[in-house]
Amino acid sequence: MLYVIGLGLSDEQDITVKGLNAVKSCERIYLEAYTSILMVQKEKLEEFYGKKIILADREMVEQKSDEILKDADKINVAFLVVGDPFGATTHTDLILRAKQLNIKVKPIHNASIMNAIGSSGLQLYNFGQTISIVFFHENWRPYSFYDKLKINVNLELHTLLLLDIKVKEQSWENMARGKLIYEPPRYMTVNQALDQLLEVENAKKDNVINSNSICCGIARVGSDDEKIVSGTIEELLEIDFGAPLHSLILCGKMHFLEADYLKTFAVNVETFNKYASIFDN
Repeated sequence: MLYVIGLGLSDEQDITVKGLNAVKSCERIYLEAYTSILMVQKEKLEEFYGKKIILADREMVEQKSDEILKDADKINVAFLVVGDPFGATTHTDLILRAKQLNIKVKPIHNASIMNAIGSSGLQLYNFGQTISIVFFHENWRPYSFYDKLKINVNLELHTLLLLDIKVKEQSWENMARGKLIYEPPRYMTVNQALDQLLEVENAKKDNVINSNSICCGIARVGSDDEKIVSGTIEELLEIDFGAPLHSLILCGKMHFLEADYLKTFAVNVETFNKYASIFDN
């Protein structure tokens, strides 16, 4: 069987009991290592599980999935995913490949950023489409996410923005020359995401956001040093959110209970009250 096991968001202890039992039954264990990261090293997981772990980068998962699925119809194989098994389309693709080979698949769920974002106090059913923001490059500055953001804003819904990470990525130059030289890992910060949002707004000029829009930055959600800060875009641009991973919420219209909770993380309560959009009842 192929087990696709969610690890949760923080460290080795976030795995579920069901997931841990499945890991212990497996002969090969892979850790997906490019759509997200845990806040502990692979060795810490190995010590906790009592098992060796193989790091699976983008190339292995997308181009060499046969190595992962080899003999999974005869032995148990685990594919470990930060967050929940269905947090990325790559994982869905691996499951489809397994099913085409008549390999039994068992997903084991866990917390992901999609539900842990409730730590902000904003209700999950008041969120619209989730948006991904990638690093802008000199010759590639995709603005396509702006239209989805505009829809959410017009519907007065909150927007969760997932921020780019670059792990084992090539530069444009090395890719063009066919050189297998990889860049150091990069993780987008809340500040970088806000800068890019303002750039797109300045280009599009549709009044979707402005420097006084209320938002919330979250870093290392689920960990002991989780950081949550709310305020205007202008205020959050000055906040140091520390180590990765970071996420960002652009707030829509809030129930007063949402506002009361989110306000506990505010840079400045006065500006929060001034610019937040709140339902009366």
